[in-house]
Amino acid sequence: MRNCLKNWRDNTVKIRVLGDPVLRKKSQPVTDFAQVRAILEEFKMSMYSEDGVGLAAPQVGISLRFFAMDDGSGFKMVVNPQIIENSEEKELGEEGCLSVPGVFADVWRHKWIRVRYQDEHGVYHEELLQGYAARIFQHEYDHLDGVLFIDHLDTKTRTSLAQQLKKIMEERKKESAK
Repeated sequence: MRNCLKNWRDNTVKIRVLGDPVLRKKSQPVTDFAQVRAILEEFKMSMYSEDGVGLAAPQVGISLRFFAMDDGSGFKMVVNPQIIENSEEKELGEEGCLSVPGVFADVWRHKWIRVRYQDEHGVYHEELLQGYAARIFQHEYDHLDGVLFIDHLDTKTRTSLAQQLKKIMEERKKESAK
C-alpha cells in the first residue's frame, strides 16, 4: 500500500483517464486503515474539486479497494465494499465519469442493492441503497474491478462514442509523454 500512496501523493489531484492501465486493474483489499485516513481529506478535496459525486482509488492511481461518494446526503468513504444482494429490476440512467471526461451515456443498473463495507476506521456497515445512491455505489464499485461505465454500453452507443473515446486516449498519451 505504501507504494500506491507514494505514487498518489506525487500526483495529488491528477485524475487518471481512459487508456491508463491502472483503471483496468483489479484492486487489492485495504488492510491499513490509518493510511486511508491519512489521505481522506485530500481524496475528498479531489472529488469535490472535479465536481464528482464519487471517486474510486484507481482513478487517482491507487490499486486498492476504496472509494468516496456523496449522493447528496454527505461524504462517505467506502472501504472493501461488497454487493451482497441486488434487485432483478434495473433502471436506465445517465452516467459520466471523471476518468472519461466529457462522455455521458445511459447505463442500466440494479434499482436497489444491499451492500456491506468498512468505513475509514475499519467499522463495518450494511445498507440498502436505492436510486441515485445505488447507481453511484455500483459505478464506483466497478472501478475497483477495472470496469468503466462505457463497458456497460450497448454496441450502437459504444460505436457512436468511439471517436470521442479515441480522442481521450490520444490526449492521455500526449500528456503522459511530456
